[in-house]
Amino acid sequence: MLKLIRPIWDSFFILALVLVLFTFGARVHAEQKQRLGAYDVHYVVVPSTFFNKEIAERYGIDRGRDRALINVSVLNQDQIAVPVSLEGDMANLLGQRQTLVFREVSEGTAIYYLAPIRHADRETLRFSIRITDADNITEELKFQQQMFWDGR
Repeated sequence: MLKLIRPIWDSFFILALVLVLFTFGARVHAEQKQRLGAYDVHYVVVPSTFFNKEIAERYGIDRGRDRALINVSVLNQDQIAVPVSLEGDMANLLGQRQTLVFREVSEGTAIYYLAPIRHADRETLRFSIRITDADNITEELKFQQQMFWDGR
């Protein structure tokens, strides 16, 4: 019985995570969107402390006031998620860089990409993410986000 419940719970968690990330914007730095080529690219930065300890452990999310998670989703003109390849980095205002390592999560028709980051309190970060589609067309998502240790 437990083996049957776990996959259902995992699917429920992933769906709930997506809904939380795109619904409760004030708590998780408001979901944002940019039109890049033929795609709508949705992105949000979420403090890792938003997730409780059990959920973070189950899904390999490192919690801490200096850690966050980037969520990126790419939709076509029909608002259907499309698989892409992502690579990128972020830099603070001093030019110190971190490479972003994205992991793809698929749930039904939803596809999104998650990457962990580390940050200082009140640090402004500049993100540069290259998105390559199945036709080998690359677009660049650029945005800036100020990060706080208290979860603002």
